[in-house]
Amino acid sequence: MRLKEVTIHNFRGYSNSTSFPIDHCLTGFVGKNDNGKSSILEALAVFFNSDSIALDKDDFFIGQPNCLIEITCTFDNLPEEVVIDETNPTSLGDEHLLNAYGELKIKKLYKRTQLKAPSVFIISQHPTTEKFNDLHKLDLKSLKARAAEFEVNIDAIVDKRRSASWRSAIWQHCEDLKIQDVELDISEFAGDSKKLQEKIQALLPLFEIFKVDRENRDSDPVAKSPLQEAVDLAKKEFADRISQLEQEIKDRVIERANLTIEKLKEMDDSLAQALTPKFKSPPKWTFDFSIDGDDGVPINKRGSGVKRLILLNFFRAEAERKVANQNAPSVIYAFEEPETSQHPNYQEMLIAAFIKLGQKDNCQVILTTHVPALGAMLPIDGLRLVGKTEHGPLVEYGNDNIIEQIAKTLGVLPDPIPKGAKALLLVEGPSDVVFLNHSANLLKQHGFITNTFSEKGIALVIMGGCGTLKHWRTKKIAEQFEIPYGVFLDSDLTNPVNFRVNAEHITELRAEGKKAHVTRKNEIENYINVTVLGLPSGTIIISDTSDAKKDIAKAMRVRETEVTERYWTQMTINQIRESEKYNDGTNERYEITEIISDFLTMV
Repeated sequence: MRLKEVTIHNFRGYSNSTSFPIDHCLTGFVGKNDNGKSSILEALAVFFNSDSIALDKDDFFIGQPNCLIEITCTFDNLPEEVVIDETNPTSLGDEHLLNAYGELKIKKLYKRTQLKAPSVFIISQHPTTEKFNDLHKLDLKSLKARAAEFEVNIDAIVDKRRSASWRSAIWQHCEDLKIQDVELDISEFAGDSKKLQEKIQALLPLFEIFKVDRENRDSDPVAKSPLQEAVDLAKKEFADRISQLEQEIKDRVIERANLTIEKLKEMDDSLAQALTPKFKSPPKWTFDFSIDGDDGVPINKRGSGVKRLILLNFFRAEAERKVANQNAPSVIYAFEEPETSQHPNYQEMLIAAFIKLGQKDNCQVILTTHVPALGAMLPIDGLRLVGKTEHGPLVEYGNDNIIEQIAKTLGVLPDPIPKGAKALLLVEGPSDVVFLNHSANLLKQHGFITNTFSEKGIALVIMGGCGTLKHWRTKKIAEQFEIPYGVFLDSDLTNPVNFRVNAEHITELRAEGKKAHVTRKNEIENYINVTVLGLPSGTIIISDTSDAKKDIAKAMRVRETEVTERYWTQMTINQIRESEKYNDGTNERYEITEIISDFLTMV
């Protein structure tokens, strides 16, 4: 199940009903401070009953003392079947619990007097014809009576023990159910529908929120030692065994104390009688736990940025553990300004990790930020601008004007276009610049191409990937100054989402008449000849689809970002030609040479 859309009403500053979509992978809320970004995350935490956020009276819109908070979430990617119990399968569609688009829409209403017990409604296309509109409120006995009332053909009911079968038969008996949008109060469900309600709750994603101010609270033990929470959680998991052991220790201590008193009686009976063994306080369970770096310095003695980075990843690990333990089908990770206290290099690593995390089938990532480095890397499909108006926060998305505002709000600028550039070649990162320039230089030297990029006046510009805010910004600048541009991407064969998205971008660009190419192999690192690594034969094997960058970095003990610069630049012309060679079924071809030759025709 995947979160698709959210509506918030009367939660803090959101006095007006405010709806916005959630991207299936990663959604980034950007905007100035105090515009309402954090309120979105915390409203979702309230909806999903997150342990870290509790609704209080101050969360209600201050302008309407008697208002109700409304939080509505719409879900897609639903299971085809819901098993009410072992012998009672059904589907949300058959039960008329989905909206017109086949989605599950759940609304929760919160009162000031019942903060922890919201009213819960399913908004669906449901029968409204009298006596056909209340079947979820009937138990099996009542359903049978209703069927008898309408003389339903019960012989057609395959399993008469299942309420779902009786509901289906009764609905089919009606000539016009008058299906309309209806808010079903699930507290009124009866019989197996009540179990169905519980099943729906179990299907909802697990929502985990990581807040920016967590580290700033001195009372938070995790702020003092990021992994102390691991100790606390382990103690909770073994609470019963610890309690049993504590009792055994108490019994043993009391036993020995009583033996001591008995011996004391032999010497001074009156003194012994005045003594009673007892514990003033229960045993303390303390563990001095730390993770030390290679230099022997404990993590909790490191800077705030390192501690926060560890805490953030501990949070991710805990969320995954909860998904497994609770059998939750999916998880939504919410990060409030994850870039706080982080070096720019780590900021980029974080967003890359979040994008990869969101591409998992059972994960979605939602974050807030106002840092250009992060915003520039975010996919524009998931960007949401949170602004403030006289009527409260406003969430905007989905068109070039909004994207332009987001770029300006974040201060995202394209890399400077060199003076005199006649064309632009947009690439994902610095490694692509090294890869293409080294290849072009050697190919030119040995007569396989006519010019290098610099000789043609083609500037290689880093855009962070197709579909990102920085890519969009750079394209707009190029179009504004009427400079031709092309795009070069890794295929990312091993990542189904990236592979599909990159292929779609290339197809779209070519349809617009742009020069656009994607690698045949997984990434540019897959073209590196293993002999340049200087490792014993067989130490590492690079195939067209392997994670070559990761494998080489691990084997050579270097950063993944350094692999191309260190080892592609050692490639000779013969090694490049051998690495780029492939057969299209008829002819022997040279991929990199052909790609560079095509880009050179832009000028």
